[in-house]
Amino acid sequence: MSARLVKLGTRRSALARAQSAAVARKLERLHPGLTIELIGIETRGDRIQDRPLSSVDGKEFFTAEIDTALINGAIDFTVHSYKDLSLERTPRLRLAAVPQREQPFDIAIFARDVPERLAAGFGVTLGTSSPRRMALIPQFLQQALPHGGRENLDIRLVELRGNVDSRLRRLHEPRGSARQLDGIVLAFAGLARLWADEAGRRLLEDLLAPLPRVVLPLSVCPAAPAQGALGIECRAEDGSTARLLGEIDHAATRRAVEAERALLAERGGGCHQRFGATQIEVPELGELLYLRDADTEPQLRWTPSRPLPAPQGVIRAWDGSRAERAAIEPVADGVTASLKRLASAEALFVAHTRALPEQALGRIRAGCRVYVPGLATWRSLAERGVWVEGCADGLGFALLQPLLREPMLQLPPPERWTVLTHAGALDGWAPGQAIATYRHLEPPPHGAAADAVAPPADATHCYWHSGAQFDRWHQAASSTAHHACGPGKTHEHLRHARVQNLSMFPSVTQWRSWLRL
Repeated sequence: MSARLVKLGTRRSALARAQSAAVARKLERLHPGLTIELIGIETRGDRIQDRPLSSVDGKEFFTAEIDTALINGAIDFTVHSYKDLSLERTPRLRLAAVPQREQPFDIAIFARDVPERLAAGFGVTLGTSSPRRMALIPQFLQQALPHGGRENLDIRLVELRGNVDSRLRRLHEPRGSARQLDGIVLAFAGLARLWADEAGRRLLEDLLAPLPRVVLPLSVCPAAPAQGALGIECRAEDGSTARLLGEIDHAATRRAVEAERALLAERGGGCHQRFGATQIEVPELGELLYLRDADTEPQLRWTPSRPLPAPQGVIRAWDGSRAERAAIEPVADGVTASLKRLASAEALFVAHTRALPEQALGRIRAGCRVYVPGLATWRSLAERGVWVEGCADGLGFALLQPLLREPMLQLPPPERWTVLTHAGALDGWAPGQAIATYRHLEPPPHGAAADAVAPPADATHCYWHSGAQFDRWHQAASSTAHHACGPGKTHEHLRHARVQNLSMFPSVTQWRSWLRL
């Protein structure tokens, strides 16, 4: 295209400028000859730093002044954190693009000495100004932070506002200082965008690198509607700029954000809501919409990538998630190898709570980053005193990879991870990456014990809780049975075994719902 100068209005905070600059550079790469000038504009939300915005009358705290400049022609387009946009936008502006979303999670960052203080029986003082975070996060952290099995871990919440760097500095204040905090909660996307910006990374490196953190799982701590997404606006009548911006629109992100904000609209909108909603799209599985109101149980709404036909005829379902767990025995060589590896491991994936030997407690290298498949393993390891940083939310290790590759987390590449699992699962990992610390014991092939566990021959639908369970009992199932399982290694295992009539579900809960059990 011919040379053109376009003005982009942005808030003056380091994060706002970083995300605006990233959009500008992307557009300039797509359109040779285009030059985008950033114009800094101070907003009301930037000026109010002494109280939470949920207690202040009005709305459009971070957009009103920028909207005025755009409508008046002082700038040509704007880049907003989409969650800052009110539900009722003026018709004089057009939402020209919603780029591909950053990771939508919240992340809790803690002072360096918090693991030791938790081990000594102290509680945690956590800073946030979000009513949603205040309502949803403490209950999870009481179970997810290492607590040695003690009940009622004390988590105290205090109001906190300010730029990202000023909040992080509160974690570095001397213990006993009035400004010192044990932890803060931030949007993962904001940290990631700052880290991707050269100036932002210089700001964060010393503040962030040495600190423990927890990536909060969407299944129990869904984020604010539209968190992680950007909303890019121009004047409604400016078709030329709209076409230019439309090239970075991402349909799946726009669709997800619209679903989340529709739920927010049902609740009246506003930053005072104690409500989270996040929709993600999982290949081969479909759209998963996690939502939760304060004082309610988490919900999951699933839209399959391919519609599931309604079950026909008489249903005789066998639910492997309710079958008695197989007995296990340790693999001596694997336990020995794991203890040696854990002394130097940079990052660890514990595929099941049984995979971490009791002898390993207290021997995991300081600073080792620990991830797990889901909430049950996370809670179990926390009871045993292990600091877990994040989980796959039951969706499988492969679905965790985009998060683990985020530069801001500074995790090692996959080939340097250690994986602890069972002997029957080694084939699913790269050679030398995984260590089998236990094996399942084969039950007797016949008798009351076997009959109580195996699927009956007339079962019409079987849900397999693991690949090992399938290997042990699939021959007992009818050749016409419909098979189902969750995502991840179990689904990979069953597909590799060429199982016919196989469907994948987000969890056994959705399978039961499909069968109306």
